[in-house]
Parts: sequence; C-alpha cells; structure tokens
Amino acid sequence: MIEATSQSQARTATAARAERRTNWRTLLLALHSTLMYIFLYAPIVVLVLFSFTTDSFGARLTGFTFSWYGRLLQDQRLIGAAWNTLEVALVSTVLSTIIGTLMALAMERYRFRGRTSVDALLYLPIVIPEIVMALALLAFFAFSFGIIENITGRQLKMSLTTVIISHIAFSISFVVVVVRASLKGFDQRLEEAAQDLGANAWQTFWRVTFPLILPGIIGGALLAFTISLDDFIISFFTTGPGTSLLPIEVYSQVKRAVTPKINAISTLMLLISMTLVGLSQFVQRQRR
Repeated sequence: MIEATSQSQARTATAARAERRTNWRTLLLALHSTLMYIFLYAPIVVLVLFSFTTDSFGARLTGFTFSWYGRLLQDQRLIGAAWNTLEVALVSTVLSTIIGTLMALAMERYRFRGRTSVDALLYLPIVIPEIVMALALLAFFAFSFGIIENITGRQLKMSLTTVIISHIAFSISFVVVVVRASLKGFDQRLEEAAQDLGANAWQTFWRVTFPLILPGIIGGALLAFTISLDDFIISFFTTGPGTSLLPIEVYSQVKRAVTPKINAISTLMLLISMTLVGLSQFVQRQRR
C-alpha cells in the first residue's frame, strides 16, 4: 500500500514537472511570436501613424491631420506615378498568371524533351540577384531595339511597355512555383471521372481542374502583383524618360526630403494590397 502511494506521488510529481515545462515552453513561444510580430509590423504601424502627423518633415508626431492626403491628391506627378505602377502591376499580373498557369500545367502533367532544362530555367529569375536580371533585360532591349532599327528604320525607346515585359519575365517563375505546388496533390481521377461522364477536355478543365487549382492561381497572382508593385531595381533599369513609376518617384523624392506625403501614398498602397488579400480570401471561402 505504501509502495503504491509512493508510485502515485512520483507520477503526480513527474506530471507536474512536465506541465511546468510545457507552460514555460508555451510562454517562450508566445513571447517569441509576439516579438516577431512587433519586429515585422511595428514599422508599418509607424508609417501609417506618421502619415497623419502635422510635422512637415514627418519625423515627430506633433498632431493629427488629414492634410497630407489632400496635398497628395494635388501632387499630379506622384499620382501619375502611382497609376502607372498600378497599370504595370495589373497587366503584368494578368499575363504572367495566364502564362505561368499554363506552364505549370505543362511541366506537371507532361514529359517532353528538354523538360529538365526548362525546369531549371524557370527558377533562374528567383535565384539570381535582381540587379543581374535588370542588367540582362536592359541589354536585351538595347540589342533588340538595335536590330529593329536596322531592319525597319524605326527607333524604339524604353517605356511602360518594356517595364511590363520585364515584370512578366520575372513574375512567371513565381506563378509557376505556386501553381505547381497546388497541382502536387491533385487527384487526376476526378478528371477521368468527368471525361467518363461525357465532358470534353475543355469542359473538364473549366469545371473540374480550374476550380480545384484556383487557390494556387490566386496565390500566384497576388505574389506576382505584390512583387511588381514594389519592384525598384528592374523598373529603374527598364523604364524610359518621361515615364515615372511609384518606387522610382518615391526614391527621387526621398533623396530631396522626406515628407508625410510619402507616408500617405505608402499607406494607400498598403490599403490596396490588404483589400486585394481580403478579396482573395473571400473568393476562396465562397468557392469552398
């Protein structure tokens, strides 16, 4: 009886020590997570707060005002740069998502000669430094424009079109990676069942394949849009005179002086990005 009681007490003590260790681990994990979230999101919170300050240099919170948003709407150069950036991001996202989705389906479903080489080339824009990609695109456009001028006599210049082509070139890889990840666990028996029931290849794709991989497509599109929206290096090398993009315009204004107008436009772009993410989550839940 005494031995049984001592064993029960020992088990109780062991369980208590294990629970204390678990509590400490939970506490440390919660502290680590809190510090990481503060590290990631505190600068964003500061940016938003300083877009409402009355300090003309945006360095102190001396008051609360919406005047900087009013001045932002009067800055035609900055607004024009923002619209150009949104245009480039939207067009490049749509085209890179279509091309990337088709490439992901081809790479995941089919075996063809040179598939390994194509697979390796798809990852190059992701792994190589962005400055190398920018220089390569600049050299490509210069070489191509020279050939076109020699053949047709028409002189081409850098413009929004070259920026869109450049953004498509490096966004495709990100879309392919995300969509291929959604295709990894895809059950092809669903497509076979649809075809057995009389659906052709086009109907099978739109009614079976596309809805199932849509979350991956949306994820790839959002990633491509975000990358295009805040890209500076490639945009700087491939844009032309008279064409301004928001990252380049912000950089040029920051070199002169930092004003809360920069914080205001950044806050609006953040709001747009958060809205797009919220819409994508809503669409995915509705489809489920």
